[in-house]
Amino acid sequence: MSPRFALNLALVLAGAGIVAASQAFSSGVTGWLTFAISLAVLVSLGLAQLDGVRSPVQMILDAGIGALAIWSVVASVVYTATTLKWLSFGEALGFVGLAVIGLVVHELTTERVVHSLESVPTGHRETEHAAAA
Repeated sequence: MSPRFALNLALVLAGAGIVAASQAFSSGVTGWLTFAISLAVLVSLGLAQLDGVRSPVQMILDAGIGALAIWSVVASVVYTATTLKWLSFGEALGFVGLAVIGLVVHELTTERVVHSLESVPTGHRETEHAAAA
């Protein structure tokens, strides 16, 4: 499994967890959960940068996810009550959206590689047709 696929999938699940928590738990619990997950996302992004095969699109997505994670850390400490609840909800939806875009980009890249055309020399093709007949 590709590290970028694993990171994006984990981010979708973490974002969905924050969305659920923002609606099910108090704003204090949601704020600390958002704080912890945002720090984990920042650490994961730092480790993911060690992978040398990241595409430019994935790097741009990583920058957006990093900026959102930094904002989430700050917002979860600064804001309280209803404001924190809805900011956490929106930030989590942002995480999910960016991660889904990353998963789609990964899938499109994989599909492009799988469906690329292979050139076959002309003499080789004629030999295959003669053998099949």
